[in-house]
Amino acid sequence: MSSSANARNWKSRLLSHEMLLLYVLIAEWLFFYFAGTTTNRRGVVVGFGTLDRQFDILRHSCEIGLLALALTPIIITAGIDLSVGSLLGLCAILFGKLWHDAGLSLPLAAAITLVLGGIGGGLNASLITTLRLPPLIVTLGTYSLFRGLAEAITRGAITYTDFPASFLFLGQERWLGLPTQAWLLLVVAVVIALLVHRTTFGRSWRAIGFSPEGARYAGLPVNRRLALAYTIAGVIAALAAIIYTARLGQAKADAGTGYELFAITAVVLGGTSIFGGTGSVYGTLLGVAAIAVLKNGLACLPSVMRMNAAEEMSGLLTGALLLLALTASVLPKLLSTVRTRKS
Repeated sequence: MSSSANARNWKSRLLSHEMLLLYVLIAEWLFFYFAGTTTNRRGVVVGFGTLDRQFDILRHSCEIGLLALALTPIIITAGIDLSVGSLLGLCAILFGKLWHDAGLSLPLAAAITLVLGGIGGGLNASLITTLRLPPLIVTLGTYSLFRGLAEAITRGAITYTDFPASFLFLGQERWLGLPTQAWLLLVVAVVIALLVHRTTFGRSWRAIGFSPEGARYAGLPVNRRLALAYTIAGVIAALAAIIYTARLGQAKADAGTGYELFAITAVVLGGTSIFGGTGSVYGTLLGVAAIAVLKNGLACLPSVMRMNAAEEMSGLLTGALLLLALTASVLPKLLSTVRTRKS
């Protein structure tokens, strides 16, 4: 390969979507570091720049990160799953009920919860693949179904608490210097990355995203591949529910409310096309990091703290990021269409 070709190759890598998002993430972090870090009267550094705050960012972004990883293969197939946040809440309640009311051990309750999460994802898969219903409509229905079941089980009032310290270690302590749940997030990220980028499953998901009918004509088991993606998402949502419960020390029906928006935003922001066919796990992780830094950084800005508007600002800017990412994904196709018509 010639030197000019090597130079073009390096230039394309440095200007890839993931690298551009990395540059934005670094700039975002530096902004909040300088704008949101102060020294108190005792001379102690407080705010965004502290090590504890960085660990909190990692700890609080774990559940959204897991849901974003679960959604990456689904969105690559040109699908969507709006129910992952609600399924997280339902699985959290079922986990608490299995342990507290049924008297099961925590490992057994967790294992059953993962199976139930897979069944929830399988319900989405069966409706989408068997009845050929649009994923948006199916998961919008199960979004309400799962949340309604969680509310019905708890009657809107029951919260499961008093979990043992050995379980709370999973969500509140550190292991080998990092928050414990960060290691689980890393393991899931590696598994999903291998599936998406190194196996025939990943190639078939991309083919389905480009053209489902073309994939069928090519002999790919489209329904089985779609079912796998949605079932995996259900299992990961259940894992996120267990980690959520360990982090807060309680299982409640409203767990995971709004998490699907943050997860979808992270996936699309990371470069996965909402129209399917393209996407990467690395981009998704960068998208999760960008949203996590944004949410936590806003809470450290003095002006936002005075207004007590961190949550509102976070929701506003996350919605704006989602619209921006969607626009960026549509723009190349729109420009290509315009150029074709002109020629």
